[in-house]
Amino acid sequence: MQAKTADPQVVTPPLALPARLTRRLRQGGKSFTITFVLVVLLAAFLAPLVRIAMNSFKTADQVAELGTPLYPAKPRVITFEGVAYEIYKVPTRQGVRELALYKKGRASSEFLDPANVSAPPLVWEGSWRALERAWEFAPTLSNYQQVWDLINYPRLMFNTIALAILGTIGTLISNTLVAYGFARFRIPGKNFLFTILIATIFLPAAVTLIPTYTTFVKLGWIGTWLPLLVPTLFANAYDVFLLRQFFMTIPREMDEAAMIDGAGPLRILRSVILPQAWAAVIAVAIFHFVYSWNDYFGPVIYLSTRPDLQPIAVGLARFNSIYGNKPELIQAGTIMTLIVPVIIFIFTQKFFMQGVVITGVDK
Repeated sequence: MQAKTADPQVVTPPLALPARLTRRLRQGGKSFTITFVLVVLLAAFLAPLVRIAMNSFKTADQVAELGTPLYPAKPRVITFEGVAYEIYKVPTRQGVRELALYKKGRASSEFLDPANVSAPPLVWEGSWRALERAWEFAPTLSNYQQVWDLINYPRLMFNTIALAILGTIGTLISNTLVAYGFARFRIPGKNFLFTILIATIFLPAAVTLIPTYTTFVKLGWIGTWLPLLVPTLFANAYDVFLLRQFFMTIPREMDEAAMIDGAGPLRILRSVILPQAWAAVIAVAIFHFVYSWNDYFGPVIYLSTRPDLQPIAVGLARFNSIYGNKPELIQAGTIMTLIVPVIIFIFTQKFFMQGVVITGVDK
């Protein structure tokens, strides 16, 4: 008889993931890594600001208290027979319990149960100094009220807002006109003039400080807002470059169509260019508003003799030098100064990001 041969065993290869799924997994891993790194960097950047904000709601005793948490808090206490006793987190056989320190001792201490203070005290073996206290959330707004009264905050805020708004208007008008000229008009030597304008970015401010100050002294503008506002009527390289790049992304055919309808250069700027360039215009406005809001060097030079005209940056610096031993007041003043720029950025961030992104696209 002929022997039967066994069928050869078929080995099935492992299933391979589709190429599209593999690419998605790799892209997902890269996206997760990038997002995680950005979140860590953002947390590290915002950590000091969060600490300042938390300390601004603390009292002087809470700031000086050792072992306090990050948020504004005070030790939890209970009152028994007219005496306040602090509550500690005490490890026991039933787990960690919050008990009130009744009698302190070196080797052992007595604690009261806050839920039943009439019960006999509990004896706990160990050093009570090594225990962690229990805290309760206790913010205060008194710091903000003191800052409001001590530095005449309404007047400083009015000066800051006025300088920021007037300066922003002057910056928008001057830079828009200059950028429009560089983007649309055919001027002999235009590229050379634009190169010279951009080169002014590399000119240190310290080089022009003394000549500029001397000029303003001879004009009699020291002690007024004019040295801070008049220069905004003359374009600067940063904003001109940003607006010019944006204007160049708008097709010239639209200008020609407006010319056929009889529109002049200013009408084209108003009716054709600006309606499509609001993102860049708002970005420039935000840049200058925040710069003017935070400007300290210019006002401290030209308004040193006029405290009634100084903005919040100078007033807050003067306040810090006087109340340097009260960090809770200084940090409250800092948070009050940041409120307006943060609110403006939140409501205009869409236009700001759009202006920055589109401006970077060269025609």
